[in-house]
Amino acid sequence: MSRSLVQPVGQKRLTNVAVVRLRKHGQRFEIACFPNKVLSWRTRVEKDLDEVLQSHTVYSNVSKGVLAKSKELTKAFGTDDQTKICIEILEKGELQVSGKEREAQLSSQFRDIATIVMEKTINPETRRPYTITMIERLMHEIHFAVDPNLTSKEQALKVIKKLMERFPIKRAPLRVRLTAPKPKFAGLMDKVVEWNAIVISKDESGNPPSIVCEIEPSILHSCEERLKDVQGRVEVLSVSAHAEGGSSVDPHDNVEELQTVPAKEPDVVAQISESMQKQSISTESQEGQGKQQRRCKECDVLVEDKLYREHCKSGWHKHNYTRHKNGLPPLSQEECTVEMELADAKKDLKDYDF
Repeated sequence: MSRSLVQPVGQKRLTNVAVVRLRKHGQRFEIACFPNKVLSWRTRVEKDLDEVLQSHTVYSNVSKGVLAKSKELTKAFGTDDQTKICIEILEKGELQVSGKEREAQLSSQFRDIATIVMEKTINPETRRPYTITMIERLMHEIHFAVDPNLTSKEQALKVIKKLMERFPIKRAPLRVRLTAPKPKFAGLMDKVVEWNAIVISKDESGNPPSIVCEIEPSILHSCEERLKDVQGRVEVLSVSAHAEGGSSVDPHDNVEELQTVPAKEPDVVAQISESMQKQSISTESQEGQGKQQRRCKECDVLVEDKLYREHCKSGWHKHNYTRHKNGLPPLSQEECTVEMELADAKKDLKDYDF
């Protein structure tokens, strides 16, 4: 029985393609681009059109390989020049990305926003910045969602305002140098007192005299206007002034900053401790009841048979199991809780050095 042979079709399959779509005059037009090149073109990083477009062809559907008709192109764009139309679609069209690519972009922008917030804020008690991990945790607490249509800096400023409403956090002060002629220097000092600025240093013998101080970022523009009265000038030295000696952290500082995280943290610790207490069984009480018990060699305690499986799933048992493999003696429940909390604190602070 003869079978018809299937001849290879001269079809160019588009794989790993970034599709840019534009709707005009009720018609949909698409172009096929290389991944990660569309944004480079729009930001003028990439200037070679051939490095962006996979082909100088306008489609009505890229995935199916359906080309746009010349009549439709002429009606919508006023020309049938494929290259010119591709450029217009590339500039004005909507970039179609996969779910994983969109998730990666949003995750990267979320990290960028958290970094900006960390650089521009401090803990008002210690005058030092929070860690990036803490900032991300607080952003999750206020249910922040990234808007891809806004820049990271714009969103970071909005996040700071929301965080200041709920948590002990404030904008890092600006460190500026104020100068004024000698006859007007007394008036400059009056304005520094009026602004509640923190004076770092003062040089009255300079030409002109100057003051280095820290001010709130919100009054910077008003300072520039008011200094015109005394013929003064302001120069920004640092956009975020932190406490001195911030490059190294004392262990007590770690504990202090962890306490400034929202009050939900102690509740979580209490819940963990309470659940571990329910899972652990006291040896004395069980001996009095005369129930069947099994000894856990990792934790060195007697556990009722019915609760032995739950005990093996507890964090206390898992922690002692790791210590047992490393040749270390077992810890009691209280000691285990403290050690695990200290490990979590170190994990939060390892990504950032003050």
